[in-house]
Amino acid sequence: MQERLTLGPSWVQAVKPALTRARTLGWQARGAPARPGLRILFYHRVADEPDPLAIAPRRFAEQMDLLRDEGYRAVDVVEAARLLARCDPVDRVVALSFDDGYRDVAENALPVLERCGFRATVFVAPSVVDGSATFSWYVRQPPVLSWADIVALDGGSALSFEAHTLTHPNLTAIAEAAAREEIAGSKAALEARLDRPVTAFCYPAGLYGARERRLVADAGFRTATTCEPGANRQATDPLTLSRIAVNGSDGIGDFRAKVRGGHDRASTLRGGYRRVRYRSSAAR
Repeated sequence: MQERLTLGPSWVQAVKPALTRARTLGWQARGAPARPGLRILFYHRVADEPDPLAIAPRRFAEQMDLLRDEGYRAVDVVEAARLLARCDPVDRVVALSFDDGYRDVAENALPVLERCGFRATVFVAPSVVDGSATFSWYVRQPPVLSWADIVALDGGSALSFEAHTLTHPNLTAIAEAAAREEIAGSKAALEARLDRPVTAFCYPAGLYGARERRLVADAGFRTATTCEPGANRQATDPLTLSRIAVNGSDGIGDFRAKVRGGHDRASTLRGGYRRVRYRSSAAR
């Protein structure tokens, strides 16, 4: 069991499922409209553990089976950005991503992805991979993929790997020189291991501003993802793509609503909570 430090007060985790269900029911009451655009879904862990960042393998498999059975094509983030840039049709297309590079993604999610013919992007922080840094929110961090794992999987599986800074800091809370090194350094470290261009980036915790977007562009990334919910279209800035979080408490109805546009807008509570949480973190 992994104890957690800073995912916020426990009441947030207790209230979130009820708020998600209420929004799903509201969408269903409106006739469950399917809204246009390409949605990028994101996960962290796939494991049977009492971790707010984990989704049970059985539930993840049920979600992927729903996508397959309803005729969706699931692509990685780089391919999603290409489809948008080329103005290709994106009806029944979703993108899948996993943040942080936990080992259980390869153990529990990868077999399901390959069975369904899906692809996904895994965003990794090189300094966490090599052990010189750890994720600050864990007392006992779950295992992450090793460099040997990442190199083998990137070239021969349904997973591809992209950059997530070196150490997973709040980029908005550190000096510009440090932020530049976190961003550009993660690209260089990953490219040296994978022997290919690394073109996609994920802002840690989805935190970014004009400065961080500029640094990502300066580093040579062509695509970057946030944690702001919503659908992506041809006019969406490729360096601030929206993503929709899939939580371990989501039922299959909630998942369908997220895929079809029922959760495209952030709730007022989410925005207020994130402002308080990350302002406090930056102050500390």
